[in-house]
Amino acid sequence: MTYKLLYVTAETEDEAKAIGRSLVEARLVACANVIAGMTPIFRWKGRVQEGSEAILIAKTRADLVPAATRLIVEAHAYDLPCVVALPIEPGHQPFLDWIGTETGDPI
Repeated sequence: MTYKLLYVTAETEDEAKAIGRSLVEARLVACANVIAGMTPIFRWKGRVQEGSEAILIAKTRADLVPAATRLIVEAHAYDLPCVVALPIEPGHQPFLDWIGTETGDPI
């Protein structure tokens, strides 16, 4: 089985927590971690901007990434949310097995 780490940015810590909880409850991810207080510097609509965001990191199976991405995009406040999947390899096999056990068929 192949596993992925989802990296998502959110406008607020509360938004990241709500999305993370929805993903876990839907069994689309085994675990979601929220890190508050990130400062993004980015170009948007021709201007360099700076803001405040939270990071959501979630662990899932590769086959669940499309369904998880759909849920995130639908729940997200941004017009263009950052949702990227990174490979988890190699890893501690008992932890990877746990990800497989705690995730189910997409809703």
